[in-house]
Amino acid sequence: MLFDVTRSELVDIFGEDRLTTLPATAFPPAAAGTEGARLLQTVGVPTGTLWLRVPDEDSGRLPLVQDVVDVEDFEDVSEDAGDWPVIGWLLNAHLALDPGSGRVHAFDADEATAQEVHTDVSSLVRVTVRLQRLLDEFTFSGDDGDEEADFERLDREVERVRQETSSIDPFPFWDDETVWSVVGDEIAAGQRFTGNSPAGRSLHG
Repeated sequence: MLFDVTRSELVDIFGEDRLTTLPATAFPPAAAGTEGARLLQTVGVPTGTLWLRVPDEDSGRLPLVQDVVDVEDFEDVSEDAGDWPVIGWLLNAHLALDPGSGRVHAFDADEATAQEVHTDVSSLVRVTVRLQRLLDEFTFSGDDGDEEADFERLDREVERVRQETSSIDPFPFWDDETVWSVVGDEIAAGQRFTGNSPAGRSLHG
């Protein structure tokens, strides 16, 4: 695992109610025992920016990539990509776990693009935690005259997440087109703050 992520750390930040996990039974046998699957079972992720997939009511299983997109529409993807479990949803992309390598890929059906977005699930959890915490805790001064300085400070915070992540895992912010780069740009522009967050109250009144 690239990043040290623990359940207790996330509970301290977000509380139990904000964390979601996936049951072991939701994964196909080839994936259930992998490190990435175990992290999603035991540590989980905070809700908000990233949403974990809800297992099927009847089967109790996560959908596979081949259930949600036509794999043949995507170039340069592994031959077994259709059998990967879809673990989450970010922007317009389905996030899938490759049990063999432990890497996380994003499949965007609208654009027919597939991106490798994380070297492992610990990186997915870490980026989600860092950006969700920024959305929950960032505050604007409330002074119209300082708005430009506030947004410059916000941009620096997003850039810090980019830099600190990229020094360990280059994939989340590989270029301007990755799903996380788009999310980061939206946060820096003040677009993702909810009305009940400190920044949201300043922005939306």
